[in-house]
Amino acid sequence: MSLLSVRGLTKTYDGVRAVDVVSLDIEVGEVRGLIGPNGAGKTTLVGMICGRIAPTAGQVIFAGRDITGLAAHRRTRLGMAYTFQITSIYAGLPLAENVALAARPHMAGAQVPAAVDAALAQVGLDGHDAANAGDLSYGHQRLLEIAMGLVQKPRLLILDEPTQGLSEAEVVRFLSLIQGLPTDMTVLLIEHNMDVVMALADRVTVLDAGELLFEGTPDEVRADAGVQAAYLGVA
Repeated sequence: MSLLSVRGLTKTYDGVRAVDVVSLDIEVGEVRGLIGPNGAGKTTLVGMICGRIAPTAGQVIFAGRDITGLAAHRRTRLGMAYTFQITSIYAGLPLAENVALAARPHMAGAQVPAAVDAALAQVGLDGHDAANAGDLSYGHQRLLEIAMGLVQKPRLLILDEPTQGLSEAEVVRFLSLIQGLPTDMTVLLIEHNMDVVMALADRVTVLDAGELLFEGTPDEVRADAGVQAAYLGVA
């Protein structure tokens, strides 16, 4: 069953189509990779899915409901969580309070402390809960933002370049984290690290110049000549 269906999503800026009639379906529990060269339209597409960018045309359907006109904060209430390509944290607040702010709209107040502790432990930041978020390394800020997404217990977790700035050991931990998520949690992963995409994704969607270039399993993506030419650097 599809959790997310995108139908003909299009975004035009001053006559230029950043996203051009893209359609896709993501099943419940699937890890979907979204790849493409810089400027392919990945972040614009995701912005329309999560409600931060209004589409020029097309539909976003989530759990059978047309949410195309729904505000971003209302989509989070339905079970979407989105981590940004550029970290979006509260730098002057402790880690625990950052995660608590993300948790409070989704659970009773008494549940928040334990949920915060669990989310920080999931990403390997337990023991640092009193530190200010702004004092973390960039890679650890990325992990904090993932914890802020996970604590919401979303139906759809959208991760935009989550391994950017992570050390090799942290990338390995991230792989284990995603592989250990509940089987009914759906993940949309926008990522340039192809090893990460190929290790995690059930299916991969490839964008190029705003258009859907290819969609298939990781092995099918590796083998496709069009993807090799457009993205993987093989002529």
